Amino acid sequence: MITVVGVDGSGLSAAARARLDEAVLVTGSERAFRRLGPLPAGVTRTDGPLLEIVDAHLESGEGRLVVLAEGDPGFFDVVRRLRGHGVTPEVLPGLPFVSRAFAKAGLAWEDALVVTGGRIDRVVNACRAHHKVAVLVTPGIGPAEIARELAPTTPRALIVCEDLGGPDERITHSRMGEATTRPWKDPDVVLVLDPLHRPYEPSWVAGARPGPEEWALDFEGGGLTPEVRAFVLAKLGPRLGDLVWDVGAGGGEVAVECARMGAAVVAVEREEEACARLRRNVIAHGVKVALTRGQAPPALEPLADPDAIFVGGGGADVVEACAVRNPRTLVCALRTVEQVVTVLGILREQGYQAECAQLQSSRLTVHTDGGHLLSAADPVFVVHSRRP
Repeated sequence: MITVVGVDGSGLSAAARARLDEAVLVTGSERAFRRLGPLPAGVTRTDGPLLEIVDAHLESGEGRLVVLAEGDPGFFDVVRRLRGHGVTPEVLPGLPFVSRAFAKAGLAWEDALVVTGGRIDRVVNACRAHHKVAVLVTPGIGPAEIARELAPTTPRALIVCEDLGGPDERITHSRMGEATTRPWKDPDVVLVLDPLHRPYEPSWVAGARPGPEEWALDFEGGGLTPEVRAFVLAKLGPRLGDLVWDVGAGGGEVAVECARMGAAVVAVEREEEACARLRRNVIAHGVKVALTRGQAPPALEPLADPDAIFVGGGGADVVEACAVRNPRTLVCALRTVEQVVTVLGILREQGYQAECAQLQSSRLTVHTDGGHLLSAADPVFVVHSRRP
C-alpha cells in the first residue's frame, strides 16, 4: 500500500489523483509539496527520514502511504532507495526533468550524459570530458558551482532550467562568468554544452558513447611503445568522472588514450614542438584534452586535484609534487634503476603501495632479403602505485 507519485508541475494524472484521495499519509520533499499544491481534505502530511516513515507505516498496516517525488521517481530518485529497503512500490511517474529541460532548450538529448550526486569533482570532470551533459541540481552542485569549477580551462555554455513545470519556470542561457554571480531560484537542471563540439555520427546507444574499439594505438613518433602504454593504461584505469594528469606529456599519447576512455585529461608539457604534436594528435582522434604548457612542478599548482597521474617526464621533484596531490593512482615511466629506487622511496613515504615492472617489447620486422627479425625497443621501468 505504498505509491510513489511523480509531480512535475503539469497536473496529476487521474490515477495519481485517485491514490492521493485515498491516502492516509503523504510524505516527500518540500519542493515536491510545492509542485503538488494543496493536499486533498483528510490527508495528513508527514515529514522525516523516508525509510523510517515507510517502516512505521508498514508496521501499522493502515491505509495507503503516498511518497511524492519530483519528475520521474525511478530516475535518480526514491524508487531505488525503496527497492533497496525491500519495498516494491507502485510507481506513477511524472515527466522527467531532463526530458523537459532539453525540450525547452530545443535540443536533442540522446547523446547527452545525465549526472547527479554529492561529488562536484566527478560532475565537473564529466562536463570537461563530454560535449553535452545534463546535471540534476543537488545542494552544493548548481550553476554557480559548476561554472566556478570549469573556469577558466574549460569553456562551456550553460542553460539553467528553474522551476520546470511550475509558475516561475525560467530557461536561461548563461555564460560561465554570469552563472557564478547572478541569483538562481530553484534550479532543477543545468545543461552544460561545448559550443565548439563537432557533431558525432548518430549512435545506437544513448548517453556515453561506447568505449574505443582499439587502444594502445600506434602514434607517429610516440615516446612509449603501444605495448608499454597498454600496461600504463591498465594501471591508470581512466574512466568517466575521473580527471587524469599526463605530466611530461610529449606528444600526448597517454593523454589521448585516457580521453578516448571517457576521462577528463590535462596534459602538461613544456616543449613547443611536443605541444604542437600533442595538438595534432588530439585533433586527429577527436578527443578533448586541456593543454597546460609549462614546467612541472610549478605548472601543476593551479590545476584541479586529479584522480590519476601519469608522469612521463621530470625528476623526483615532479613525482613528489604529484604524490602530495593525493591521486588514487600514480604511474611513472623511468629509464634507469637509480630513478626507480628514488621514485619508489618517494611514493612509499607518501603512503602509496608501489611496485615496479621492467617492460620490453619486440616487433617482428621483415629484412630486405625477405627474412624475419625481432626488433627490440629499449626497456622501460614502469612504477605503478595506489592508495591502500
